[in-house]
Amino acid sequence: MEPMTIEEIKQYLPHRYPFLLIDRVLEWEANKRIVALKNVSANEPFFQGHFPHYAVMPGVLIIEAMAQSAAMLGLLSLGQKDDGSSVYYFVGIDGARFKRPVRPGDQLVFEVEQLRLSRGMGKFKAVARVGGDVVSEAELLCALRPVAVKP
Repeated sequence: MEPMTIEEIKQYLPHRYPFLLIDRVLEWEANKRIVALKNVSANEPFFQGHFPHYAVMPGVLIIEAMAQSAAMLGLLSLGQKDDGSSVYYFVGIDGARFKRPVRPGDQLVFEVEQLRLSRGMGKFKAVARVGGDVVSEAELLCALRPVAVKP
């Protein structure tokens, strides 16, 4: 399918600055895969306190960005935009590995493959790359669940 801009991503994900961690969807195929990216800027708020003498993107945020990419794939596959009635939660992780630090100026490319999707529960294999080199990988579990909205 066609690439998606940040404005289109916001129609699906409820995250906003500073926690929306994908900037663009480069390609996607329903129920199969998605490729998304994040431009890592020196202005990211986490760099102020995470090794300020040698700025490194926290690994948990790389995993979160992979989970947001997986959620995008799940939501796109279901054709479900964010209407406030549900959230695609990140509920599990297996085999997470970090191969090298991600630094300001890097462009993270997330390749996520859907392994399974049933009753709103999805299992995904995610790989994050910088310049073609793997920086992180994991299997992620995400679940679409209704939220109780209070008036």
